[in-house]
Amino acid sequence: MSRRAVLWIAFAVVHAGVAWLGFLMPNEPMGDVYRVYEPWSQQALDGRGIVGITEAWVYPQLALVPMVLAHAFAPLAGYTVGWAMLVTLMDAVAFAMLVGRGLSTPRVTAAWFWLTFIALLGPVGLYRLDGLTVPLVVIACLWLVGRPWVASMLLAVATWIKVWPAAVIAAALIAARGRRDRLAIVGGAAVVSALTLGAVVAAGGAAHAFGFVGEQASRGLQVEAPIAGPYLWGALLRLPGFSVYYSRELLTFQVTGTDIDVAIAAMTPALVVAMTGIAVLGVIKAVRGVRFASLFPALSLALVLGFIVVNKVGSPQYLVWLVPSLVIGLVVRRHDWIAPAALALGAALLTQLVYPVLYAGVLTPEPVAVTVLTLRNLSLVALFVWMLVRLARLPVPVRTHAAARAAVASA
Repeated sequence: MSRRAVLWIAFAVVHAGVAWLGFLMPNEPMGDVYRVYEPWSQQALDGRGIVGITEAWVYPQLALVPMVLAHAFAPLAGYTVGWAMLVTLMDAVAFAMLVGRGLSTPRVTAAWFWLTFIALLGPVGLYRLDGLTVPLVVIACLWLVGRPWVASMLLAVATWIKVWPAAVIAAALIAARGRRDRLAIVGGAAVVSALTLGAVVAAGGAAHAFGFVGEQASRGLQVEAPIAGPYLWGALLRLPGFSVYYSRELLTFQVTGTDIDVAIAAMTPALVVAMTGIAVLGVIKAVRGVRFASLFPALSLALVLGFIVVNKVGSPQYLVWLVPSLVIGLVVRRHDWIAPAALALGAALLTQLVYPVLYAGVLTPEPVAVTVLTLRNLSLVALFVWMLVRLARLPVPVRTHAAARAAVASA
């Protein structure tokens, strides 16, 4: 049996198994699908209003598209299974492009990493919008060098579904090989954004075009976020004023405690500063001539991890954001990326233990669950620091002064 056949058998087993586990595990790991995605999309189909158009919404407007598309599979076994089928189909397209004929060892390694990650993270990676954006970003990363226009448009579509792929666009723009590729990346993203905003305005949703930005800015500290750790431990130790509570407005669990408003207010500026600093470091490396194959995976993963680590929100599905950068890293520099990929797999397993397995022990804090969540967050912080150090240490090729001046002009 060929390596490709074995991979595709594993693909089917992993996706079917993870989809099935969603119905067996506690704490409703696929609850978002039938509690929010289905009602939102059904409301639009029934003509009772369109989220993001007739009312403010927590997601960008294109997020509604896959929610509606999942209804095409619903007659087979219901909307929840239909959603799992849609995500599996999207994964299959990206997986086929990654694996090809199964002759490339780096691509096969990347494919096995992706499947292992899906299995270790569990149902939350399948039954969330984030899981649907991953194959789009994987395809885009594979096409960035040969088809920058198409890659940029795919990344823009993914960004208008969930914001996180904007980090990958930024990394691609900084690491691009020359002015032509940078123009293509900007142009592709601009075209998709213009078409999306044009459609929103034409539908009468101009007032809510960027409503998702305000919705995110108004959030408190979500219980799983790294910054929430001290408050969660305070709740576990029963310190006065520290607790976990449910936000009915945002449909998520948050923490509170001493000086919580200061921490909430500081997180958005901290995120901006962190992302700007990482981008500047990437620009410095690009100007000095670091090649795309070395710069892009490290820079994109550092930016994505910045989105996770320096964030008020820390939903378990955010772990899937790590996949595209690690996949492309394994494809272009397999031996350099095996260790970071292994750490990411460990973080995925800890995340599944936190949610859905031990989640009740997070909400009514218990020592084991809080400790596992803390270890998960520390592993993400460690990977973030690792990528920053790797980015800073990327070797600069020796070149002439004329070549350096040309690179500065291009950047």
